[in-house]
Amino acid sequence: MQFKEKLKENLKNTKTYYFAFLKWVTLGIIMGAVGGLIGAIFAKSISFVTNLRSENGWLLYLLPVGGVLSVIIYKLCRVTDIGTNQVFESVRSKKKVPILLAPAIFAGTLITHMLGGSAGREGAALQLGGSISSLFGKIFKLNEKSQHILTVCGMAALFSALFGTPLGAFVFAIEVVSVGNFCSAAFLPATVSSVTAYFLAHLLGAHAERFNLKAVDEFDINILWKVVVIAILSAIVSIIFCKLMHFSHAFFKKYIKNEFLRIIVGAGVIIILTLILGTTDYNGGGIDVITRIFETGEVKYEAFILKMIFTAITIGVGFKGGEIVPTLFIGATFGGAVAILIGLNPALGAAVGM
Repeated sequence: MQFKEKLKENLKNTKTYYFAFLKWVTLGIIMGAVGGLIGAIFAKSISFVTNLRSENGWLLYLLPVGGVLSVIIYKLCRVTDIGTNQVFESVRSKKKVPILLAPAIFAGTLITHMLGGSAGREGAALQLGGSISSLFGKIFKLNEKSQHILTVCGMAALFSALFGTPLGAFVFAIEVVSVGNFCSAAFLPATVSSVTAYFLAHLLGAHAERFNLKAVDEFDINILWKVVVIAILSAIVSIIFCKLMHFSHAFFKKYIKNEFLRIIVGAGVIIILTLILGTTDYNGGGIDVITRIFETGEVKYEAFILKMIFTAITIGVGFKGGEIVPTLFIGATFGGAVAILIGLNPALGAAVGM
């Protein structure tokens, strides 16, 4: 009798786990498909507006107008104070991510890239993923814990679709929502959604950037110490960049209370700096500059400092976008510059810096 009861209990548990497995694989595929589709559209849109800006330099002068439009869009969607941090908080609390955040961050990021603000796109990816997953959580009537897992899936899907890194995307999404903790329950569905989104986005023609590290010197102890030097210095630069981002946001908010005036002033500073420097290298994400280092070894020693300033102003005054692509720019230009100074291949230095 005891054996039968135990067997019955085991079968019940097996059935529960089996249906849970099917549920999360299905939800992972759905979020991956939606994320892959939206990610592909977003990636193509970013490429389109970036090319449009590079072919029409006069668009830079519309940056103040774009800034005002971006603020208006956020006010109309009632998501003015909502950003990536709030999406992370939604995974740890009962807070919901408004669905209107999706069109707002989509439009805001396109405006920033089209008109010459210095920003990335991963912030948009995470916010799009969080917003869309919140909507699907309501549709499927998921409980709070399941909604949190679905939000991680949404972030992983969009990040994977945009950057073409399915493994990195799901690990990033799981870890970043709670630094120091690994949400094991999200591992399977986040992996499924990330991989699904990657293949669908690729199928739809959204190709992520690839930097080819060509032949480098044969490994020896000389290369090792140079790599260590670049790594240590890059860590210091990353700390300075984080401090600068926080300072810029606090500074502009303190001294220019009106958000419309704040973004207009910031846009004006970006325009003036661009004209003084006589180059658009520091507008947009700057992927072309990174590519140039890997292809030609060309590096400007001051590039990493200027990109830090451009990005801190752009994000600090309220333009939408992310910091990861600018961070890769800063790492590549800094690493490449240091590599030249210490006698290392600049492409290898750029890779280490990134």
